[in-house]
Amino acid sequence: MLDINKIESDFEKVNSNLKKRNKDFKLELNQIVELNSKRKKITFKVEELKAKKNKISKDIGILAKNNNKNEIEKLKKEVSKINQEVEKLDNDLRLINDEINSKLSYIPNIPNDNIPLGKDENDNIEIKTWKNGKIKNDGESHWDIASKLGLVDFELGSKLSGSRFVVYTNLGAKIIRALADILINRHTNNGYKEMYLPLIVNKENMYGTGQLPKFEEDAYKIGDQYLIPTSEVPLTNTVRDKILEKEQLPIYLTSFTQCFRKEAGSAGRDTKGLIRLHQFNKVEMVKITDNKTSYEELEKMLIDAEECLQLFNLPYRVVELCGGDIGFSSAKTYDLEVWFPNQNKYREISSCSNCLDFQSKRIMARYKNDDNKNEYVHTLNGSGLAIDRLFAAILENYYDGDKLLIPDILKPYLGNIDFIK
Repeated sequence: MLDINKIESDFEKVNSNLKKRNKDFKLELNQIVELNSKRKKITFKVEELKAKKNKISKDIGILAKNNNKNEIEKLKKEVSKINQEVEKLDNDLRLINDEINSKLSYIPNIPNDNIPLGKDENDNIEIKTWKNGKIKNDGESHWDIASKLGLVDFELGSKLSGSRFVVYTNLGAKIIRALADILINRHTNNGYKEMYLPLIVNKENMYGTGQLPKFEEDAYKIGDQYLIPTSEVPLTNTVRDKILEKEQLPIYLTSFTQCFRKEAGSAGRDTKGLIRLHQFNKVEMVKITDNKTSYEELEKMLIDAEECLQLFNLPYRVVELCGGDIGFSSAKTYDLEVWFPNQNKYREISSCSNCLDFQSKRIMARYKNDDNKNEYVHTLNGSGLAIDRLFAAILENYYDGDKLLIPDILKPYLGNIDFIK
């Protein structure tokens, strides 16, 4: 959440940087500043009335010593009026605070100063590519390969739950488990603490990481709770309302979970296959850092995600997201895009983002700095990796038209077979 003091003290810069998101937030920012001005005036008035009440209380004490009942009664009536006025003003203050917080909750994080300018994903900047040999330029779609080899039952998924749900069968189910194990082992061997998390979270946790209120239409809701759209939500909220010692930082966390999204904004896109499912599998990375080293940790997180793809010898590229494509809570994001031969294009398989203190202000996560003062932690998150998309990429890149060759790292999980036919 943005700091109101920062908005007021540096309005033009905040407004200018937010415009990099390809949207003008000036109206909303002005409304917030105006509401905050009203809040200050009311707060000042309340403090004046309370000071006046305190003075009257002292006067009543003095009059009581002189047994001046008439004057005391007059002053008590005045105190009663002050109490009523303060109660009304306190209620006005609550309403204004609620309105300010509501408007702030829809304002995204400020992009970093050097973010590429652009409208959408077409304006993202390619940072590097990794091919490690000849790149495959054509081939069958992953859904055709999966069906042909009996690895995924798309029709059964639809029968059981509806469109964009799938059932992994036989070796397909085994591969999904194996991929999760390979990725989790990779991260825990590199200092991440594994967590096994609930798939249902409270509203406060969804708000804390920025999924609410803006993206509520994408969330699956159960009563007053939500199915997680990503394990970033529970992982980041593990430090909610905590004040950490600086020596505890950085904290590295990882988890394998099922995730759930309605994909409300993607009607007609990727309706076939494993790219855009309503229930999907993902290994997540989260970092909690101090406010000086988060960009350095972002670069390390990117390497962690890249090395996951290198384990499977899959071609990929890294892009930095432009202002028009960056996520709501992020200040800087790298996307990893793995090669899909059938589509002849790279598709996102991981996003690594630095959210700075945007989320930590929502969840009140802090640490004691070198001067023993409380500072907000910085939070980072990244997919390491999206498992269904990884499975799909393996199918398209390792199928030779007759059989699916098995990547070396997967062979021990499948009885050391060389292929599936």
